[in-house]
Amino acid sequence: MKTMIKALVLSAAMLPAVALAGQKVEVETSMGPFTLELNDQKAPKSVANFIRYVKDGSYVGTQFHRVISGFVAQSGGFDKDFKRLPSYETVVNESTNGLSNATGTIAMARTQDPNSATRQFYINLKDNAFLDGSAAKPGYTVFGKVTDGFDTFKKIASVKTGIKNGMRDVPQKPVVITSVKLLP
Repeated sequence: MKTMIKALVLSAAMLPAVALAGQKVEVETSMGPFTLELNDQKAPKSVANFIRYVKDGSYVGTQFHRVISGFVAQSGGFDKDFKRLPSYETVVNESTNGLSNATGTIAMARTQDPNSATRQFYINLKDNAFLDGSAAKPGYTVFGKVTDGFDTFKKIASVKTGIKNGMRDVPQKPVVITSVKLLP
């Protein structure tokens, strides 16, 4: 009987962890796939915003237009021909949510205005805690992490980059998102 009670207690203790698992998104790129797990508990507005672009299909055909080895790989804002894509309204900055810009996390790109994030996101290629927010200064909102396929980013980080359309760190051969889908 004690063994059965222990098993029930242990099972009950594991339920919240399962219930808190975030929405997963599978992304296919011209350099390989990766899977994201989004954290709508800590960054609900950023996750809802990202999912909106996933559902409308507008991330398909975008390129990683900024790749800085040892820093970040940024995407979501330009198509394969480097045409800027339309955006929905901006998202409120959630950078003080307790999530850090650690290796393999996904965060919202923005301008100098902390509340200017729209469709662009980046994957941290290393720990970038200096991008985190605090009560004193807004940072960049982390809203999930790569759970599978980080090797794809090792490949992306190794591409040769240059200047294009006045922007630095642009891959000379476009790295394009070919498919994005929500997983059940």
